[in-house]
Amino acid sequence: MSAATGVTAYTLRYYERAELIQSVARNSGRQRRYSAADVEWVKFLLRLRETGMPIAQMREYAVLRAQGPITTEPRLRLLQAHQANLHEKIARLHAHELALANKLTAYQAELDAQQAHAQNGAGDD
Repeated sequence: MSAATGVTAYTLRYYERAELIQSVARNSGRQRRYSAADVEWVKFLLRLRETGMPIAQMREYAVLRAQGPITTEPRLRLLQAHQANLHEKIARLHAHELALANKLTAYQAELDAQQAHAQNGAGDD
């Protein structure tokens, strides 16, 4: 699982304790045996985490998912709310990036003016 997802064994155990991952099948040596569906689920959890979903909200989603198709609507609503939050965050980040780009442009213009002045002044000697 670690190789397939890039998640450490420690994080996987944390996800189990946090009830994000259901009980995992084990072999006779008590080693965890993850299925392809488990791998895809962990990848989805990682995507939720990378988009800023709090662990508590991920847990809520995982609990709903474990209850099956009867919880499709609440899962849909939860993901829609997260998507709306993500859109707001992207808009804020875009505004910050634009402000930073404007500041960089202003500094570059200032440096260009200083260099032009220095070159013009050097020719006066």
